[in-house]
Amino acid sequence: GHIVTNEHVVDGGGAISVLFSDGTRASAELVGSDRSTDLAVLDVDVPEEKLRPLTLADSSAVEVGDPVVALGSPFGLEGTITRGIVSALHRQMTAPNGFTINDAIQTDAAINHGNSGGPLLDDRGRVIGVAAQIESDSGGNDGVGFAIPSNTVRTIVRELVESGHVEHAYLGVGLVETDAGLAITEVRPGSPADRAGLRAATGASADGTPTGGDVIVAFDGTPVTTTAELQRAVDAKRPGDVVSLTVLRDGRRVQVRATLGVRDS
Repeated sequence: GHIVTNEHVVDGGGAISVLFSDGTRASAELVGSDRSTDLAVLDVDVPEEKLRPLTLADSSAVEVGDPVVALGSPFGLEGTITRGIVSALHRQMTAPNGFTINDAIQTDAAINHGNSGGPLLDDRGRVIGVAAQIESDSGGNDGVGFAIPSNTVRTIVRELVESGHVEHAYLGVGLVETDAGLAITEVRPGSPADRAGLRAATGASADGTPTGGDVIVAFDGTPVTTTAELQRAVDAKRPGDVVSLTVLRDGRRVQVRATLGVRDS
């Protein structure tokens, strides 16, 4: 009886109901939600024949140009199907709590208000993502929609079903990508980065490059050159894990150990 949707679809509180394709409606309980990935799980108590689960595909195997189909209820038009292709991979979306959702799937399949929480399917009917956002100047579909990848859905939904919540690892820095590495522009007070002694930039050069602070070049010995790479590395850890950061400080390479915390919801 578990049904996956977006966190922003159910965040208003109050009663939740699910409308099935045969016109029947059932009340639903919120099992759990995660603002950092914009995912939520509902539970409905209905006869088994009403539940026809879809298969989650491996989103890491998706390629640009793959055909896709989006299901949803745009503008309240239930059971709408649109088709397109995977336009790009590894995009970033902003989650409801302001953090970044990595590896989003971009598609030109028409996604509008009311598609949120609906599946993005491959040509075999398997779920490769959950539709979540659009990029639009008009407020409607301009051919740029985004879905949360199925591999993220698989991990987050499993935790929500098991415990009702998800804990994400947290470092607590603001970063800018530079030629030298990831320059720290902010160390949030009281964060793991703050307790580890990481230093934020104190100024900027003529071209705007931050100066006077640490520049992260590796995480647990693996080079990182983009903020997305660092966030993926942190996301792969658990709160309480001790990690090693290689930083450039005053012209020298320095190893800094940090104990990751729990990201604020």
